[in-house]
Amino acid sequence: MKKFLIGFLALIAIIYLLNPGLGVFEFLPDNIPFLGNVDETLAAYVLFSAFQYFRGKKIGLFGDDAPAVSLKK
Repeated sequence: MKKFLIGFLALIAIIYLLNPGLGVFEFLPDNIPFLGNVDETLAAYVLFSAFQYFRGKKIGLFGDDAPAVSLKK
């Protein structure tokens, strides 16, 4: 199930980076100074991490060395 989810996220990242809507659908518009390309950077990071996961590397977003997110303080 984890491989399917990571593959699905990689597919969504590829579609987002290909930008089939010609910029109509974006999380952050590109004309915002300094923040416009953050969403594309995040999509590229998800895609890179998925590639590394399927190559057997344990780095990036889906690796064993990924920082654990805890909601407890």
